[in-house]
Amino acid sequence: MPVVVVESPAKAKTINKYLGSDYTVLASYGHVRDLPAKDGSVDPEDGFAMTWEIGNDSKKHVAAIAEALKHDNALILATDPDREGEAISWHLREALTKRRSIRKDTAVSRVTFNAITKAAVTEAMKNPRDIDAPLVEAYLARRALDYLVGFNLSPVLWRKLPGARSAGRVQSVCLRLIVEREMEIEAFRAREYWQVKALLTTPRGQEYEARLTTLAGRKLERYDLENATQAELAVQAVASRKLKVLSVEAKPSSRNPSAPFMTSTLQQEASRKFGMGARACMNAAQRLYEAGHITYMRTDGIDMAAEAVTACREAIADRFGKDYVPASPRIYKNKAKNAQEAHECIRPTEMSKDASALSLREDDQRKLYDLIWKRTLACQMEAARLERTTVEIGSDDGQVGLRATGQVVLFDGFLKIYEEGRDDVDSDDDRRLPQISSGDAAPFAKSGLKGQHDKAVEGETRAAVLSDNSAVLGTQSFTQPPPRYTEATLVKKMEELGIGRPSTYASVIGTIQDREYVRKEQNRLIPEDKGRIVTIFLLNFFKRYVEYDFTAALEDELDDVSAGGMDYKALLAKFWKDFSAAISETSELRISEVLDVLDDALAPQLYPPREDGSDPRQCPLCGAGQLHLKTSRSGGFVGCSNYPECRYTRPIGGEAAEAGDRVLGMDDEGNEISLRSGRFGPYVQRGEATPEVPKPDRASLPKGWQADELTLEKALTLLSLPRVVGDHPEGGAIAANFGRFGPYLMHQLPDEAKPVYANLKDPADVFEIGMNRAVELLAAKRANPGGRSRAAAKPLREMGDHPEGGPIAVMEGRYGPYVKWEKVNATLPKGTEPADVTMEMALELIAAKAPAKGKKKAAAKSTAKTPAKKTAAKKAPAKKAPAKTAAAAPAKKAAGKKA
Repeated sequence: MPVVVVESPAKAKTINKYLGSDYTVLASYGHVRDLPAKDGSVDPEDGFAMTWEIGNDSKKHVAAIAEALKHDNALILATDPDREGEAISWHLREALTKRRSIRKDTAVSRVTFNAITKAAVTEAMKNPRDIDAPLVEAYLARRALDYLVGFNLSPVLWRKLPGARSAGRVQSVCLRLIVEREMEIEAFRAREYWQVKALLTTPRGQEYEARLTTLAGRKLERYDLENATQAELAVQAVASRKLKVLSVEAKPSSRNPSAPFMTSTLQQEASRKFGMGARACMNAAQRLYEAGHITYMRTDGIDMAAEAVTACREAIADRFGKDYVPASPRIYKNKAKNAQEAHECIRPTEMSKDASALSLREDDQRKLYDLIWKRTLACQMEAARLERTTVEIGSDDGQVGLRATGQVVLFDGFLKIYEEGRDDVDSDDDRRLPQISSGDAAPFAKSGLKGQHDKAVEGETRAAVLSDNSAVLGTQSFTQPPPRYTEATLVKKMEELGIGRPSTYASVIGTIQDREYVRKEQNRLIPEDKGRIVTIFLLNFFKRYVEYDFTAALEDELDDVSAGGMDYKALLAKFWKDFSAAISETSELRISEVLDVLDDALAPQLYPPREDGSDPRQCPLCGAGQLHLKTSRSGGFVGCSNYPECRYTRPIGGEAAEAGDRVLGMDDEGNEISLRSGRFGPYVQRGEATPEVPKPDRASLPKGWQADELTLEKALTLLSLPRVVGDHPEGGAIAANFGRFGPYLMHQLPDEAKPVYANLKDPADVFEIGMNRAVELLAAKRANPGGRSRAAAKPLREMGDHPEGGPIAVMEGRYGPYVKWEKVNATLPKGTEPADVTMEMALELIAAKAPAKGKKKAAAKSTAKTPAKKTAAKKAPAKKAPAKTAAAAPAKKAAGKKA
């Protein structure tokens, strides 16, 4: 019987259920071969010949497939229906041919299906084809380009910019977007403006708000009211007049539903609605696809199969009635010029099943399926019918004019089930208005706007003015800088520019975070100093290769290769000619020359003009040295040219924090105590560096201490640490101090080989904790040396019970999250979030860790084993416990490595 190969064991299990005993279904666990991580794997001198190597964790999977082919001389490659899936099939054929497992009489075919359903799989088996050579060549071109950029540009970064880790063809352009947005924010200067509104009533006593649009007979522009004085005059002008309704205009309008999901829009909407990162979104979608619940989730297409449209319309009629089904199906066409590998949109495989009808244990999968199901049904529903009303209000003398706007939903249509999220707040007022007629009086409401006034003045940067009758309010506003990117808005921007492909976005965004070029705070992406330095370096020495147009044009050429319209080696030769010349030219530069160029390029951000007009490059500490950009393994920083005599430093990011650097006073010995800004935050220092004292006393400000509130007394307290709490009853002094991981106690008994450390929760405890509590905490630590306290740690997630019994949980550890089952603790692979862990992944991690702990592994292993019991039973290696990399394979390869 034929051997069918897919990427993941979960997919193999589902397909095996549909094909039955007539086929042997095995998993390759993603890519089986890759370019070795060393120089020379792609040789431009030999026609860009590529050296491939089977990974250690993949050898047993290839061996299992080879063993199966000894008995079944037919190979069906059923990997995913995209470029990466085609490449995996090609790699498998090449690897098996090389080891002579594929013979001259072996029938090798390729099948693809867009959904893992019985109908789709059986239909695909009836229509085999050959491997798509142009698609494979497009993969080879991309892989070679990424290798040539990474293995030639990254060493230049290492030599010229200590601390820089890597550069990439797409990741560096993505990083540039984030860095340039941050520089826009830093350069932004807010502008003040005021708005005036009034609370009015209808003749029937219903209240509504209107905004001032005309003053002194002239239309108000945004910045016409610049300050509180002008706003107060406007408020009084409105409050002192009688108003009436001049006109009421109601215009019908409609809203059509959004197109069904493709990869990028799914990532954007999951981020908006759930705060789900691109990587977590794709992991959850991968699980849904492998279980047969949705169609393939890496797609640029938004069209839907005819039978799916019919099923969708039937489901809408069944659930909401025929009024919600349009007369004819909606047809969607992709507008992206680079749309390629055009599969169907992402949709449920069964339109009639909502999330409650599926047994989805994982919260992320349940939420994502519900989102996909609602969006798919909505895209084939009737438009929403609305009525937009605009009411113009004015005074008899024409000096004052106000406007009220509102919206009424006449028929909800697709809004009954779904409305797309927004990245930006809509400025339109969509509130519903009461019944208003032209010519009606518009008296001021007695309830007034005092509550809104009080709320406005609560903020430190907000102000408000209120009329005597409390019905007219002027509020202060400031223009806002462009917002930092979220993963959703970054994906949207990359898609607009044509940078990368939707299937790669999750991997690219994850890489720049793993490299510590970018950090994510409150769902916003913020560049680290090292990320900023790398970007400025590339913009100055490799500008062409981080230009948006160049990267998008290269994507177009790669698409031409996949369509068979361009030779991939010609593309590589053209790229390499100029790129290698740029590498050679930059390699000859000295680090000092590079830093001079970067220092000049960053000067507007690093050295903004000072209020007193003095030289912005003059060291604020010693007054003699000049500030200059420097680098270290932790990134870039600004330092004084008089080093080591002057050790002034500050971060490069944000507004130059020189205002915080100041002398606090003198200690009893006459040493100057100063507050300074360092690469790792503010700190206090005693005196200056001298040949006799090259490293003066320093202490970083603890968490919660504000630099602008620091006093000499507090600084001296910090510099006096460690604080001796007292003598322990059993001997030895107890000391309190701040360390790398926060406040702590330290004590060593006479018979102990090394000190015992006990963490403190409150930084204030370092200065306030007494002997009794200190002795108690140290005793608890000695009684439980491996834990942080006597209390049992609470799990981050409870996964359920292990097949052999006992609960499985995801825990938070000192060195990161891990999976716990009985005495087995398995660390999560780097970059894996606790929310992304599935039961299948947890069992495989436990299976990989269990042998070292002496646990039985049979039951755990059986969950990860491929459905082909016959083949696995014949080959001993298939029964071996998976190695560390194999344990992570379903998460890294089957679910995400292709991205």
